[in-house]
Amino acid sequence: MSTSHAIAGRSVRAVAARTTDLLNVLAEEGTGPADVARVPRAHGEREPVTGADVERMRGAAHRVRAVLAAEDTDGAAELVNRLLAETRPPRLTDHGGTTHWHVHVDSHDDAPLDEWFLASSCLVLALLLTDRQRPPGGLCAAHGCARAFVDCGSGSPRRYCPRRCATRARVAAHRAAAGDGQTPEVTATASTSTSWSG
Repeated sequence: MSTSHAIAGRSVRAVAARTTDLLNVLAEEGTGPADVARVPRAHGEREPVTGADVERMRGAAHRVRAVLAAEDTDGAAELVNRLLAETRPPRLTDHGGTTHWHVHVDSHDDAPLDEWFLASSCLVLALLLTDRQRPPGGLCAAHGCARAFVDCGSGSPRRYCPRRCATRARVAAHRAAAGDGQTPEVTATASTSTSWSG
């Protein structure tokens, strides 16, 4: 019998995907306002992004990535609680009738982008952690790849960002076990590597 997760609906998955995309674009060197603005736009948000917004959002991203880098559920929960302590009480908004009703924990509908990003990210991470009783995501385990991912799945916890990194790791392990001299470490391609060091 399959287990249903009540909170893993469309809104949670959408915010998880947006969070992942923002974390990864903000980790890339040379990312500018236009690069960052493309992510919310791809997820239905229309916000202008400035250079100052990008720098403040990088600071928020660093803090969210720390949650995903936590070694266990208790560590992730402690970090999420620290972030939630900085947010505002939950409120419902439909942005003046322009969207469906949803929960915000930022100060207002026009909050600064870094505040909105940090608040919405920590809320979705908290929901996923409580629903699954495990860390809400991670950083890719493939050698040379540090992309973030938020795990909305109900199966085994993920270790890799996209399937491509997981496939490379399995192929490398198979080749190493077969004794063909290949190393089991997988090096990510330029399209999956990031410059994030924190």
